[in-house]
Amino acid sequence: MERAAELIAGADAVLVCAGAGIGVDSGLPDFRGTEGFWRAYPPYERLGLKFEEIADPVHFADDPALAWGFYGHRLALYRSTVPHEGFEVLRSWDARIFTSNVDGQFQKAGLTDVAEVHGSIHHAQCVEPCTDDIWECSFDVAVDPESMRALDPLPTCPNCGGLARPNILMFGDWGWVPHRSQAQLDELTAWRRTQQRLVVVEIGAGTAVPTVRRQAELASAASGALVRINPREPEVRHGRGVSLPMNALEALTALRAAIGRTS
Repeated sequence: MERAAELIAGADAVLVCAGAGIGVDSGLPDFRGTEGFWRAYPPYERLGLKFEEIADPVHFADDPALAWGFYGHRLALYRSTVPHEGFEVLRSWDARIFTSNVDGQFQKAGLTDVAEVHGSIHHAQCVEPCTDDIWECSFDVAVDPESMRALDPLPTCPNCGGLARPNILMFGDWGWVPHRSQAQLDELTAWRRTQQRLVVVEIGAGTAVPTVRRQAELASAASGALVRINPREPEVRHGRGVSLPMNALEALTALRAAIGRTS
C-alpha cells in the first residue's frame, strides 16, 4: 500500500484502466462466469442462455424483444446506480480513464476524460447500420421482469425508422459503429505520449477478457509504475508493479489515506 501510494503521489499523471470490478461496490454485477451472470439475471438461467450468447448482436435481428430486454434492463440499472466514493478519489487525482465498461459511471461521477473501448450503453446506433450516426439514448425501454423481454415500442433509428441498438461492441459484432470510441482512444494515445512520469492504476480487470489488462501493462511497460487492484487476480507479472488484492472502494480509500501520509 505504501509503495503504491508513493508511485501515485510522485506521478505527474494517473491513467486508470478499469474493468467491471470497479462497479461492484456500487452494487453492479460483474457477470463473473456463467453462474455469476445467472445470479444477476435468473430468467436467462431458465432459458439456458450465457452472457456471451445474450450479448450477441444476432438477437437484434432474430428476436429484438429479447435483445432489448437485456440491454434495456441494463440501461435502467446504470441510470439509477450511484457511483461509490472511490470514483471521487479518482476525480481528485484528475485521472484519465480507459475502460471496457459501458455503464457511464465515470462520467456520472464527474470524470470527463474517459475512453470507452467497448462503447456506451447511453448511446445508440442503427442495427443495419443505415449510417454511421451515433446518438444519445433519450428513450426508456420497458422490460417484463419475469421474461426479461422488452415491451413495445422498441427504440428506432431516426434516419431509416428501423430498429436501433446500443452503440456497444458485442461478441462477434460486425455492425458496431466504432468512431465515437475510436476518437476517445486516439485522444488518450496522444495524451499518453506527452506524459513523462505516468502511473497506471488498474482496477477490477480480470483475465477472462484481457483488454484492460493489456492496456495497463502496455502503458506502464517502460516504467513498471503499475498498481493492480483486484481481489481475485491481483498477480503482477515479473514484479513489474504493485499488487493490491482488494476491492476497488477499499483500495482507493486506503490509497487516499496513504497518500495523505506521504504528503
